[in-house]
Amino acid sequence: MYALRARIKKEIITEFIPPEKKSNKVIILLSGMPTYPSNKEVMFFLASKGYFVFLPRYRGTWESDGSFLKKSPHLDVIDVIDSLSLGFKDLWSDKTYKIKNPEIYIIGSSFGGTAAILSSKDKRVKKIVALSPVIDWRVKSKTEPIEWLGEFTKKAFGNAYRFTSKDWNKLKTGKFFNPIAEIKNLDKEKLYIIHAKDDDVVYSRPSEEFSKSLDSKFTLFKTGGHLSLSNLTVPSFWKPISKFIEK
Repeated sequence: MYALRARIKKEIITEFIPPEKKSNKVIILLSGMPTYPSNKEVMFFLASKGYFVFLPRYRGTWESDGSFLKKSPHLDVIDVIDSLSLGFKDLWSDKTYKIKNPEIYIIGSSFGGTAAILSSKDKRVKKIVALSPVIDWRVKSKTEPIEWLGEFTKKAFGNAYRFTSKDWNKLKTGKFFNPIAEIKNLDKEKLYIIHAKDDDVVYSRPSEEFSKSLDSKFTLFKTGGHLSLSNLTVPSFWKPISKFIEK
């Protein structure tokens, strides 16, 4: 069995899987970067729980058109949300799907966790879960410093990530695609951040301090490293996550 595919706003390609039974519950998965944005096991796992599951490619990455980071990637998520009730077509079969009054939940990891947090500003989003999110791009990572990451992404992933140096450097300003700069505009009841203390790619301290300042739900694991969407199928992760989003 394979995931279906749709093109949103003429530019964004998203994989999606409908639930077996009719449902208006939606989970949008947001992957980190750079990585291949495909996680069929997680998608089918969530669909089996009764969710319509989407895994979009950010503009300017992989199969999607456009330029990466020309605008904040969380706005790509909002475009996907816009299309849920308006209708989207499976490119394999030409079948059109519409989700009436969708209940929208967003789960993202790393870079995708950042996009999830910022997407929560949209009133249609009920809850978000962010695994190992970047809270403040100005916090330097020894393992993946931002200058190195930009160069590595171009060398190792080529045209899979299409961005200019000017747009990439916007991340360093702290004003672009940066949750800490938006903390006053966030609803603490919507947010659940999960991090591991031994994450040496995206440090846990900013997540801990951010959640404390916002008084939002936060879980810190002693071990686990840099968390990813694949953790969702692990009972110790899925149980508290499902409890939070269904509350």
